[in-house]
Amino acid sequence: MTNQLDPALRAAIGRIARVPQLLVATDYDGVLAPIVEDPNKAVPLPEAVAAIRALAALPQTTVAVVSGRALRDLATLSRLPSEVHLVGSHGSEFDVGFVESLDESLVELHGRLLAELRAITRNKFGVRLEAKPASIAVHTRSAPRDVAFSVIEAIRSGPATWPDVTVTQGKEVIELAVITNKNKGTAVDALRTQQSASAVLFMGDDVTDENAFKVLHGPDVGIKVGPGETAAQYRVAEPIEAVRALALLLETRRHWLFGERAVPIERHSMLSDGHTVALVTPDARVTWLCQPWPDSSAIFADLLGGAPAGHFSVSPAGNGPGAQAGGERPGRLPLGQRYRPGTMTVETRWSGLTVTDWLEPPADPTTDRSTLVRVLTGTARARLEFAPRPEFGQVSIRLQPLGDGVLVLGANEPIALLAPGVEWDIVSDGSQETARAEVDLAALGGSLTLELRFGTDSIEPSALPVGQRQAAAEQPWQDWSAKLRLPRLARDQVLRSALTLRGLCHAPTGGILAAATSSLPEELGGVRNWDYRYCWLRDGAMTARALVDVGSLDEAEAFLRWVDTVVERTGGHPEWLHPLYTLNGEELGPEAVIDTLPGYAGSRPVRVGNAANRQLQLDVFGPVADLLAAVTDARGSVREEEWRVIEAMVQAVERRWHEPDHGIWEDRLPPRHHVYSKVMCWLTVDRALYVSGKHGRGEPPEWVQLRDRIGANVLEYGWHDGVGAYTVAYGESEMDAASLWVGLSGLLPDDDPRFLATVLRVEAELRSGPVVYRYHWDDGLPGREGGFHLCTAWLIEAYLRTGRRGDAEELFEQMRKTAGPTGLLPEQYDPLAERGLGNHPQAYSHLGLIRAALLLDAA
Repeated sequence: MTNQLDPALRAAIGRIARVPQLLVATDYDGVLAPIVEDPNKAVPLPEAVAAIRALAALPQTTVAVVSGRALRDLATLSRLPSEVHLVGSHGSEFDVGFVESLDESLVELHGRLLAELRAITRNKFGVRLEAKPASIAVHTRSAPRDVAFSVIEAIRSGPATWPDVTVTQGKEVIELAVITNKNKGTAVDALRTQQSASAVLFMGDDVTDENAFKVLHGPDVGIKVGPGETAAQYRVAEPIEAVRALALLLETRRHWLFGERAVPIERHSMLSDGHTVALVTPDARVTWLCQPWPDSSAIFADLLGGAPAGHFSVSPAGNGPGAQAGGERPGRLPLGQRYRPGTMTVETRWSGLTVTDWLEPPADPTTDRSTLVRVLTGTARARLEFAPRPEFGQVSIRLQPLGDGVLVLGANEPIALLAPGVEWDIVSDGSQETARAEVDLAALGGSLTLELRFGTDSIEPSALPVGQRQAAAEQPWQDWSAKLRLPRLARDQVLRSALTLRGLCHAPTGGILAAATSSLPEELGGVRNWDYRYCWLRDGAMTARALVDVGSLDEAEAFLRWVDTVVERTGGHPEWLHPLYTLNGEELGPEAVIDTLPGYAGSRPVRVGNAANRQLQLDVFGPVADLLAAVTDARGSVREEEWRVIEAMVQAVERRWHEPDHGIWEDRLPPRHHVYSKVMCWLTVDRALYVSGKHGRGEPPEWVQLRDRIGANVLEYGWHDGVGAYTVAYGESEMDAASLWVGLSGLLPDDDPRFLATVLRVEAELRSGPVVYRYHWDDGLPGREGGFHLCTAWLIEAYLRTGRRGDAEELFEQMRKTAGPTGLLPEQYDPLAERGLGNHPQAYSHLGLIRAALLLDAA
């Protein structure tokens, strides 16, 4: 069992298992195969072969066997798969053409050397010669001691002194080679370079393996098998223990590469206080929390990197029948998880234990000092594990128990965990520390409050009882919920969607998150993993519009102030607006990859930032103008900053509508004349005219002309005669669900045959059961994605507009059923695997559900 290994070695293996590119190299005899009297019978342990095979099959993992044996003999004896690199003759033989590459003079020297060694060892009982392409090994393991000694001395005083001969002394073997500067160390370095390895784990038992141990550095790990002086950092006693180390490496790396739990995305619940957000799994594990803002770096990134990336877990301790010796009963699932009505507070329940989680906003709204509050109630024993990992786990921290709490040392800002009466056990893996504890709730009076405080190192008790604090945190959410105008249809789910959208709104700035997370995959194991923790003009406007539709104006007004500020920074050039910004309205830095995180369920890369920031997306002005029309209708007036925004949107469209762009889906292809982008340019001017006309400023003739010119252009050039529908872009035949907006925008009447044909074509090509895909054309990226919830909502609306209410109701019910148990929706859904995909929760998905429900309720 791997837990028999030394704890320090286990920790070292745990660290090296998580490097991006790993090289695993071992000797053969004495590591994979036990030492035997007859070297020709040195068979590898079956467990060793299984571990080596499995490691070699992992992505980003290279396995090599570096042996003193001749390459041909090593290949014959080991019978390892071709995925395992075999290196023979102490690093001299890397391929079958090695002999042919030797100079003629070296071949002649090899022949003379072989003849001399045959003469020395003739009639020497138990001595065996092993001729290799560039060397000859003399084995003395089976010879009497006096015979072995005389042979070695004769070699040392004879051919070992010849020019151009290199001598390597091992255990009961001496090897003479005709090439220089080749040993196991140079072999490991060569493999490291060839494979671009981030780190190397090397195992060896022989004196010749010391050359490899001596070249290890940095995060590398060397493991000596058996006794003797060594440069390796760690030691195991025998080959079977080496196999255990390989098994642990395999288990840890497999988990790191493919995800340790991979809780379905849609089953995560979101906490929010308007300042930051967090995700909680169905078993009360906080796996995602960025601080101080949602687009800051993560302190808990278990969601993307497993336990080493940080988490905060609470679970019932094992007890009663079935409990294991370690005290934990595996697989004990909660009874359920739910939101408290009208709030962003989450309750997770087991028999005898309830965990209530919420984010408490800062007492001073000008600061970023949110607090994660976790209240444990019941009579059971509970296990706690606190593993903060600031900067996505890139910063090493220490945990210092102090009084009734724990201080996090080494982070960029103060962090303190208040936990009255808890005795913590601080454990280290060599670079990070984790706090663990087990508490008896009955002995604590049935309740324990944990407070994770950001921006302070105070562990002083709070002045107010926790019940009052919970009520104070929940009351604003409940008051807000009570004022909403909700449909009769799917009322509870619409309310949860509205609360989720409000939870994605950032109170300090007015910006709105597109989603709470980064890099959750659109395809499991794929590369379509993007960072959505920013404010897109389009997504933010559509989110705010959905909240206006259910009766809340505050979020829209705050967002429009945010837009006004961003427009002002363009210096009179709104056409230069980027599609997205940070929450404080600043430009994003370059898109980067955190290659030390394996990604959700092994989906790499994990990205920070978004390169779409630099794209031209001409559709973004339309949703802003549409939001302004809705806000002014709801309020009955237009504010000065809103006039500035609407004029800026029209100005931007006037200057650039005729250009090709990258479109709503941000494909990383050359710009095209996207139908949706042109329709949104039309909608921008149309909504601006509506606002201007309704609020006393008339309809500027130049705006009317601009709207009509854009409309005529897209209706003529966006239609594809061969397809019989409006397609993705001018002159292209592929379908795009966004083309439904040729009718949803009002550009075409509901009964126009061209709109009806486009709806039918989208349905035929892009709908699959409960989902509608965005498109199926080649977007320049490998892999595929799931159905897009927002597109499903668009088709529901299109069904209603074209008189297909029954189809709209059916698809809406199917869409509702894809939500997680607490009502949340990620970006996409895989109808075959029946699981969510993409970042979570996604504003698009929830605003789409709200709009579809409202339209169905009103129809």
